[in-house]
Formats: sequence, structure tokens, C-alpha cells
Amino acid sequence: MYDPSMRILTVLELLQARESVTGAELARRLEVSPRTVQRYVTRLQDLGIPVEGRRGVGGAYRLKPGFRLPPLMFTGEEALALALGLRALKQLGLHTLTPAAEGASAKLTRSLPAPLREDMHALEAAVQLDASPWVVSTDAALLATLLRAVRGAQVVEFAYTSLTGRASRRRANVYRVMHLDGRWYAVGLCQLRQELRSFRLDRVRDLAVLDETFTPPATFDALALARASLPARPRHDISVWLACPPEALQGRLTTWHTDITAEAGGTRVRCQREELEWFASFLLALPCPVRVDSPPALLDTLRAMAERGRTLLAAQGSG
Repeated sequence: MYDPSMRILTVLELLQARESVTGAELARRLEVSPRTVQRYVTRLQDLGIPVEGRRGVGGAYRLKPGFRLPPLMFTGEEALALALGLRALKQLGLHTLTPAAEGASAKLTRSLPAPLREDMHALEAAVQLDASPWVVSTDAALLATLLRAVRGAQVVEFAYTSLTGRASRRRANVYRVMHLDGRWYAVGLCQLRQELRSFRLDRVRDLAVLDETFTPPATFDALALARASLPARPRHDISVWLACPPEALQGRLTTWHTDITAEAGGTRVRCQREELEWFASFLLALPCPVRVDSPPALLDTLRAMAERGRTLLAAQGSG
């Protein structure tokens, strides 16, 4: 049994397939009354579909001659999701897809009925998305090539630069591609190391897809592997208040295990860190007042750093 929305779409499909369809036939095909068919036709007209014809008993309906229906029809929520998704590509570091996203957005807008098209225009005028300063830009063409290799279970070869700047040539069976903490990664078996590894795509160059294939594991969770690879060292739960707005921290503080929210005219930062000295150095470099609420060990670290500073200054003065 069709639900109402499916019945309306079925009316549209029947009108596309035939030059005209009588109201009686529509009622029979949809298992509804002729009056209900009239309501469905009215609903299609409200959506901008030019349905013509007499609505009485024995009347027939047709699509306006020359009307070309878009290949896809979207609800308001679907159109909004697509439009926001296209605009959010920069949040994933895919800046090179901006022209393609603009073109797709224009095509989407043109294909929508007038009411939804007006909603899309309102969205473009009202919504602003700011790319996070912690997102690393990634070559969209490289990503697309890698995704094709994953789909075909083909081995890839590439030049890779490690975090320390060491360059190497790698071959890998890539099982998954993931986006984590503002960066894109290829995750799979490194043939050089014969271990599961993750490779940052912004450090990959000269990617080539080989004819060699492999059999991927039946199940593979790249995110679980990434979490398991994190150091098992103890973490400190930190909570500090800064007398500056959240936007003043852009580019200064990683979002990894970090929550940044506006609070009391300033910013509350809650995070987890393994090394307190690095975070203490960050606090000392800020040009604003800071209040440390936890942990007490962070205050001890700041005191130790202050003592080292006084010792250093005293040594400079005595020289």
C-alpha cells in the first residue's frame, strides 16, 4: 500500500510516461477516490509541476507540452542538505572543489520548483561558513584517484614525506580513506613495512594506481585503528578560562581532544593533554589574562616554568 507521498510521486511518474491519463485510471491505479486524485494533482501544481487538464469525473491530466522534468526531485529537507553539503566542502579541506561545488549548486537551484528555489537563494544569502584554521587543504583530484583505487582494490604507489621530513617511496593496499581532526588519511597495508599504516594525503605526491590488485579484509574500521594507535600514556583533563573571544584562538590551538566555547565574555577551553609543559607554554604566550581551574598539576608546571624564567633572568643579569 502506498503512503501519500509515494502516491503523489506515482501520479508524476504516470504523467511522464503517458501523453495524458484520465482521473479514473489514476484513481484505479492508486487505489484512491477521484477526489483524492484531484488533491494529488493540486499538490504537484503547488510544487511547480505544470499539470494541465479537467479535474472532473472523466477528465484527463497531462504535463504541459515542452515541459522537461529534472531528472531528480528533492524534498525541501533534501535540497537543504545538498546545498549545505556543497558549501561545507571547505570544512573538509577540499578547496579545489569550490568551482565544481558552485556549478553543482547552480544546477541544483535551477532544477528546483520555484518555492524551493527561493529557499536556496535565502540560504546562499543568509548562511556563512568559515573554514576551520585547523583543516589541512587536500588535493581533490588525488582524493578522487585514491577512492577509485579503493573501489577497485588496486595497489597504489606514491612518494611520501613523514612528519620529520623524511622522504620515501611507498606501495600500499589502501582499505579505507578517512577524515580525522581536519586531515585526510589513506589507511591500509604498507608493503614496505608490512604493517597497517595511515598516510596523510597532504604529504602524498606522485600517486599512481597500479594494475596489481589485492583482497581487502571483509570488515575494516579505519577510525578504530586510528584511535588504537594513539599513545597509551596518561592524559590530563584541563579546564581553563581565557579573557579573549574564541575567534582569537584560531590557528593557536589544535581541536584534537579540545572543546572551545564562549563563556562569561571570554572562552572556556576544555581539553586532554599528555604533556602539560606544552600547554603551559601556550597559555604563557597568550596576550590575555588566564584562569586555570584544573588540574592542579598545570599550576605546578606554570610555577616551575616561572622559576626557570627567574633563574634565567638572574643569570643574564649577573653576566
